[in-house]
Amino acid sequence: MSLFQFTSRRLVSQAYCGLKPPSSKKQRICLEMARPNSNMADFREVFAKAKHIAIITGAGVSAESGVPTFRGTGGYWRKWQAQELATPEAFARNSSRVWEFYHYRRELMLSKQPNPAHIAIAECEARLSKQGRSVVVITQNIDELHRKAGTKHLLEIHGSLFKTRCTSCGNVAKNYKSPICPALAGKGAPDPEIEDAKIPVENLPRCEEQGCNGLLRPHVVWFGETLNSDILTEVENELEICDLCLVVGTSSVVYPAAMFAPQVSARGVPVAEFNMQATPATNRFRFHFPGPCGTTLPPALARHKSEIIS
Repeated sequence: MSLFQFTSRRLVSQAYCGLKPPSSKKQRICLEMARPNSNMADFREVFAKAKHIAIITGAGVSAESGVPTFRGTGGYWRKWQAQELATPEAFARNSSRVWEFYHYRRELMLSKQPNPAHIAIAECEARLSKQGRSVVVITQNIDELHRKAGTKHLLEIHGSLFKTRCTSCGNVAKNYKSPICPALAGKGAPDPEIEDAKIPVENLPRCEEQGCNGLLRPHVVWFGETLNSDILTEVENELEICDLCLVVGTSSVVYPAAMFAPQVSARGVPVAEFNMQATPATNRFRFHFPGPCGTTLPPALARHKSEIIS
């Protein structure tokens, strides 16, 4: 059994969304390498030979599309950060406030477009598929900008803003309504001076399955919740066969996703990090390209001179 399978299979039943790594030292990969290479020509030679490319993306890839991260300094919606709203406990306490937060994000995303990084990834996937090569995108993002850009092989490990799940019957459904329900029309503005709408629970989004009418929640993985084991198994399978891994716009601090690329690197597969700055995992990777992803990624994934044009 491979190193990745051994580690991730043990964690799959307890993998949670959080900002801290698992406490057990045995569940960490601590591979230190020499200072990463930032030579694009060297990366391009590796890229040209890769048959199965895995691209792991985080909030940084969408930042250039104007998508707020709700992390760090200034990362507030009204008076709260995402960690205070994106939890089952917060939803149980104040479903109206949480739905206002997600309604704001849904409406915002409907106005946003993929940036050059999203487009470069989608175009690369389409091009390489004609050559018998594969690209899979494993994203922590819930904004669907990869899908909007045209990415086909997409694993959304944290769910989607545009899916709902019924708290009664469990039905998951796509939902692009704007607004998602009449009571949320015009609500959700992020100004800290704005008071909560305090929408009655019966007027919040409800399940449309026949005979249900249960309260809907966003189909996203909240802090403290377990990730979907089926999706994690798909991720595991893709990372097991990949011969090149890109880590794009991720801080490498949200677990379990922060484990993925270091585990791939630990079995000797080249990993390239594209991020504004170094992360806690940078020195474990073969390549690091600092700067905006929309600037660094397109030339990295462009057609290589060795590719056969069909």
